[in-house]
Amino acid sequence: MGASVSNMGGKRGGGRGGRYQPLAEINVTPFVDVMLVLLIVFMVAAPLLTAGVQVELPKAQAKPLPQDSKPLEVTVDHEGAIFIVDSPINLNELGPRLTAISDNNKDVRIYVRGDTKLDYGRVMEVIGAINASGFTKVALIAEQR
Repeated sequence: MGASVSNMGGKRGGGRGGRYQPLAEINVTPFVDVMLVLLIVFMVAAPLLTAGVQVELPKAQAKPLPQDSKPLEVTVDHEGAIFIVDSPINLNELGPRLTAISDNNKDVRIYVRGDTKLDYGRVMEVIGAINASGFTKVALIAEQR
């Protein structure tokens, strides 16, 4: 029940002549813990980075276009609803909204994603509204075979 204290012959520092020697080992446990947490966060967040509106794109054998900047995406789903990224919008609001998003830059590239079950006329209405707003770099998106 008693505690014994050893003074190691009156020397401090554990018998090493009183000199303090730092521990030269790196504790990697906190580093591994942080890396595992980041791995889980990125695994959960990665599927959320895809396009917001799910559409079935047509298949094509065309090569992808070179991209100089990030284009704007306009999506038309199988019911004919129009989306900019993942927010719904009416056809008559499409031009002014694209102008506001692009800061009145008419040279921005706009990709139109249309569902395969959609009427071709609806896609042409959307492209016509984009062209009527002054945007000339409009492209259709398809999946590669």
